[in-house]
Amino acid sequence: MAFARGTAPLVELGFPFSSSFSFRRYRFVVPRINSTRLVGSCSRVSIAIRNHQNPCFLVPRRSRIGEFRLFGSVELDRFITSKDEAEMSEGFFEAIEELERMAREPCDVLEEMNDRLSARELQLVLVYFSQEGRDSWCALEVFEWLRKENRVDKETMELMVSIMCGWVKKLIESEHVVGDVVDLLVDMDCVGLKPSFSMIEKVISSYWEMGEKDRAVLFVEEALRRGIAYTVDDEESNKGGPTGYLAWKMMGDGDYLGAVKLVIDFKESGLKPEVYSYLIAMTAVVKELNEIAKALRKLKGFMKVGLIAELDVDNVRLIEKYQSDLLEEGIRLSNWVIEEGSSALSGVVQERLLAMYICAGRGLDAEQQLWEMKLVGKEADRELYDIVLAICASQKEVNAVARLLTRMQVTSSLHRKKTLSWLLRGYIKGGHFEDASETVIKMLNFGYSPEYLDRAAVLQGLRKGIQLSGNVEPYLKLCKCLSDADLIGPCLLYMYISRHKLWIVKML
Repeated sequence: MAFARGTAPLVELGFPFSSSFSFRRYRFVVPRINSTRLVGSCSRVSIAIRNHQNPCFLVPRRSRIGEFRLFGSVELDRFITSKDEAEMSEGFFEAIEELERMAREPCDVLEEMNDRLSARELQLVLVYFSQEGRDSWCALEVFEWLRKENRVDKETMELMVSIMCGWVKKLIESEHVVGDVVDLLVDMDCVGLKPSFSMIEKVISSYWEMGEKDRAVLFVEEALRRGIAYTVDDEESNKGGPTGYLAWKMMGDGDYLGAVKLVIDFKESGLKPEVYSYLIAMTAVVKELNEIAKALRKLKGFMKVGLIAELDVDNVRLIEKYQSDLLEEGIRLSNWVIEEGSSALSGVVQERLLAMYICAGRGLDAEQQLWEMKLVGKEADRELYDIVLAICASQKEVNAVARLLTRMQVTSSLHRKKTLSWLLRGYIKGGHFEDASETVIKMLNFGYSPEYLDRAAVLQGLRKGIQLSGNVEPYLKLCKCLSDADLIGPCLLYMYISRHKLWIVKML
């Protein structure tokens, strides 16, 4: 059975195969990392041949040690010094030779020579078999034995991690299939070397920097499907594991919608993205909605100066639908966080939802979210209340504005002025100039001086209103209040009664 299973990989890799060979236990991983090793003029498959006693497979002693320096996939200078090379014992060379023969299991060889090998020499055994052209799986077996014997200290762990990082980098740069990289991470876990999240990050970043973004997505998808376990280096980073980190990379490139779709597609395909990836995707929703809002403001500016035509009904409907779809996806993500995460995340979810509603200009939804946050003990900042107040004012949500203004009664004078300024600008943005005029008068009564540009915008809006409705009272009333507050000088009002062909001039 072993013969039948071992034949195909050898033939595919182009290595000579003989039915007289007897194989040690079957390993798939080795051909993917180092498919052959060359000693003199001989070549051999790294899953190795039992009882093949050709002398050319033996390791000449001192002449081979210099080859450590030829291995470029791992930075070995921090682990190997000239002193190490000078102090290698005969036991070290014998262990290398015995392991190279593969006549016995590595654990049996090491057990027999345990007393003759120092901790440093065992590290160098790892380095030797990690070099390109040697049996990479042997390095993993040596490490596994060290772990079982409780002989893995911090330096040995760092060495093995460095070796594994070199292998991963080599697989990526040589454009191996994504499955090979995932298999290597699985093999790490099999020997008790659980990959750290930083290694997962490096794999994703390597694909990303090479422009292989599709392969980065495939890697994360395969890692989720295979259930790759990893240790968390920094729990404060909150990049959400593989899915979250990939979504975070997409956001860095400005692909906010792609980040949202990535997380949702993984979830709906039966995979299990980490909970924090949902929060990162919610952040992407906020950023995408904010980009839409900025684009709409630019469009309105262009329309105002006549550079482009007004948006037709169909385009307005498409924009509103796009915003609504994004909000729905954000709400779905928030539900997944609540279902799969801890209660400690509820406050973060509420903040994200509030930001989504604000960016989408949903005044009533944002106001409701403010009260819900207050109920769960996660009250929003005062400035967020003011922003929501301005949105509701622009949409002339009278009841919502009244409810939000109740907080103004218990705030300081400085904050009361800021709140009224936000209210004033909300009315101006929505084109509700009579309400804006009343707000200016209220501010004057409180002893606050509205900003010059705000006053000018209200006066200009009221003048346009006179031409449409003929009602001059709001304008006259505001002019008088501003004059009394010494914010404008005396003004003359000209009125023309066309029926009587009469001009009336009045000083205010």
